[in-house]
Amino acid sequence: MSKIKLFLHQDNLLNTTYEFNRVAYYVDMGLGKTFIGSEKLWELNTPYNIVVCQKSKIDDWKEHFEEFYPEYNVIIFDKQSLEIIPQESVLIINYDKVWRRPELEHLRDFTMMLDESSLIKNEKSNRSKFILNNLKPDNVILLSGTPVSGKYEEIISQVNLLGWKMSKDLFMKQYVKREWDDLDGGWKITGYKNIDRLKRKLRQYGAVFMKTEEVFDLPAQNHINVTVKSTKQYKDFSTHHMCEYDGEMFIGDTPSKAKLYQRQFAGYMNNNKLLRLKELIESTNDRLIIFYNFKKEYEVIAKLCNELERPISTVNGDIRDLEAYETQVNSITLIQYQAGAMGLNLQKSNKIIYFTLTDKSELFEQSKKRTHRIGQEKPCFYYYLLTQGSVEWRMLDVLKMRKDYTDELFEQEEIKS
Repeated sequence: MSKIKLFLHQDNLLNTTYEFNRVAYYVDMGLGKTFIGSEKLWELNTPYNIVVCQKSKIDDWKEHFEEFYPEYNVIIFDKQSLEIIPQESVLIINYDKVWRRPELEHLRDFTMMLDESSLIKNEKSNRSKFILNNLKPDNVILLSGTPVSGKYEEIISQVNLLGWKMSKDLFMKQYVKREWDDLDGGWKITGYKNIDRLKRKLRQYGAVFMKTEEVFDLPAQNHINVTVKSTKQYKDFSTHHMCEYDGEMFIGDTPSKAKLYQRQFAGYMNNNKLLRLKELIESTNDRLIIFYNFKKEYEVIAKLCNELERPISTVNGDIRDLEAYETQVNSITLIQYQAGAMGLNLQKSNKIIYFTLTDKSELFEQSKKRTHRIGQEKPCFYYYLLTQGSVEWRMLDVLKMRKDYTDELFEQEEIKS
């Protein structure tokens, strides 16, 4: 039997969804989605169970089930192939491997749990097509703190798994405001409509929402824009869509390339930004977290930290080393968004510096929760290094707008105990 002792808010969510066999726990980071999801899986009591998660979370899920549900056979399914799957099993597999396991198509009598279910938002990806079309689960559990990232259309794949069969075209007509963009020759999303109806429908299909502030009194969050002087190269590139830097010519001959190079000219190619970063680092001996996007950014930031003789931890696609963060009070932890914005517990620090911004709202929102979570006792500070007159200011505006949309979706009737 389960050995978990749940918090009151977790019990309330499970009680609210007791009658549902397809559920979505859209629960803020730090409120224990792992415990809520695993307890629901245990309650549903099917012979077989699949947990699909990010690669970085596989060991966490394995340890969780082994500790709290010893009656299950816990199998990491991306490291082996199975001719026979024993009953009372929990198969743990990552999103990038699940569609490469065709034997799962024949599995029946099972519960499927998707951790960070927003990762199936692109219904045309291999992972999404396999999960949506090829798997035949009896029960579904979706877990996410950022189910829509401010883009309501990104929830369509998830609601279909909940049993609300809604085509993308119909969803767009009923809930999305659009206008024709003559410049790009396509429809442009300008906002959303019928939000109360959307929330009611989601609740009817087993989706519940909860934000941290509904449960715990966490310290204040302080957002600080740090203005950085622009450069001649950035202005030249913005004007001509081409500019030389360090002996290399950068040509923005497509809109996506132009934006990418604008971000880089405003980022690691801007020495003024490195100077402002140096000033911030030198202003405190506290633990610092620095988020970045590109490999070149990591190289220049790591070099600066070494010059300042600060111990470094790193989380990116190649390295996951948190020793300095754990042991050194003056450490600096460099995190690449894709590798570390989700899942890390970094509440030993209360200061995050954004060297550059991501263009993905879910990663941006989750990055802030690395420090602003249960166990944090100090006010949290977020420093945004923004080059004057650059694309970075518009990116921040868009990220804030998407947060506003997400917050609106989370607002609903209070769940009673």
